[in-house]
Amino acid sequence: MPLPFENKPALVAYVTCGDPDLATTRAVVLAAIDAGAAVIELGVPFSDPVADGPVIQRASERALRGGTTLAQVLALAKEVRRAKPQAGLIIFSYLNPILRMGLERFCAAAADAGVDGALLTDLTIEEAGDYLARMRAHKLATVFLVAPTSTDARLKKICSAASGFVYAVSRTGITGARKDVSTDARELVRRVRKFTKLPVALGFGISTSEQFREVGGWADGVVVGSALVERIEKAGRDGAAAAVKDFVAELKGSAVTTASNRR
Repeated sequence: MPLPFENKPALVAYVTCGDPDLATTRAVVLAAIDAGAAVIELGVPFSDPVADGPVIQRASERALRGGTTLAQVLALAKEVRRAKPQAGLIIFSYLNPILRMGLERFCAAAADAGVDGALLTDLTIEEAGDYLARMRAHKLATVFLVAPTSTDARLKKICSAASGFVYAVSRTGITGARKDVSTDARELVRRVRKFTKLPVALGFGISTSEQFREVGGWADGVVVGSALVERIEKAGRDGAAAAVKDFVAELKGSAVTTASNRR
């Protein structure tokens, strides 16, 4: 089943599961979906999140202190799938937690949970053979990252292995909100489309409705992570779901203008 990118631009919302606890994460995810998020990236907390900036690093630390595990994230995904069958659900993780669980066990559990697929941040395409085979056997999407520094040959190789969507990184470096969208981002999306018909979602640094509207004019999806996680951090348990719902509604409100401009 294709991921829900038909209402473009689709909002892909990242959350660090277990921050500040799993019950709050569940409430936050359901609120984001209700407010218009098409795809949820369920972030698995990791002790050495080298690709992430300080906001998500702090979220991972809080989640790990609370004892959040990959198995719990998959259980949460199963609950969300029951409650919101229309939403796209992607497990977003570093490779180590998957290896610790066991690749086959992870794929079977993800399929059982109703997850659509996974994105493993630090798994290179050259080392993904076994992963790709097992994920495909369980009919799970394999989402990969591409960067402005990727050559056309590498883009072609990654796109040939990707399914679900392609995650285009707007700039090199770590995650985190930025004031401006990189000038390389639009060109990267254009280059990716030479090699795949999959939806292309752009992420890293998008934090405002203005940026969402800009990127939504030329990408199929817009990934928002650090800005959303920061709102959870500031709102705390009692206010997190409401804060996320308001933020997603604000972002999606900007998409109305984008959609009307396309007609």
